Amino acid sequence: MQEGRTSGVIQRLLENESAFRQFVRRRVGDDVVADDILQQSFIKAVGRSHSLNNEHSAVAWFYRILRHTVADHYRSHGAETRRNEAFLRELTISGNHQEPPPDELQAAACACLHGLLPSLHGNYAELIKRIDLDGESQAQVAKELRISRNSLTVRLHRARQALRGALEASCGICSKHGCLNCTCG
Repeated sequence: MQEGRTSGVIQRLLENESAFRQFVRRRVGDDVVADDILQQSFIKAVGRSHSLNNEHSAVAWFYRILRHTVADHYRSHGAETRRNEAFLRELTISGNHQEPPPDELQAAACACLHGLLPSLHGNYAELIKRIDLDGESQAQVAKELRISRNSLTVRLHRARQALRGALEASCGICSKHGCLNCTCG
């Protein structure tokens, strides 16, 4: 009996999928985020469908799950924004937020740099390549990645720290002096 009721609930939810998607999209304004939230909500609903007593109330029950998932998204997003802003304040106070001009960075770049970029975590290599090596503006990159300029600054700082660590591990002491006469490649 439980399995039949669960499949009935799922069928009912799938019949209303487009209305659910519009509901979430109006609240988050981003199709990709809306789809992620909808998927997370479907997963929650399938996992909790046993708690639903009447499959006719499945739609109202699912809207409640959607509202909670949207609220969780905004809470999570707000916490990340606060962490990034705190990190940026810390960088600003320490003076480590200044970025060298791209031509200065390229003149000092070790020949090993291009070999180490693919080994960096996440999208760090892409950020360094686009901003530091290719000279793209931070504003444009942030816009394309759909993140705030502050978040980009934090990620770029972390990417540079990771690259610095990789260069020091690979090249040793010559990396601390600008690698102008690098012989490790």
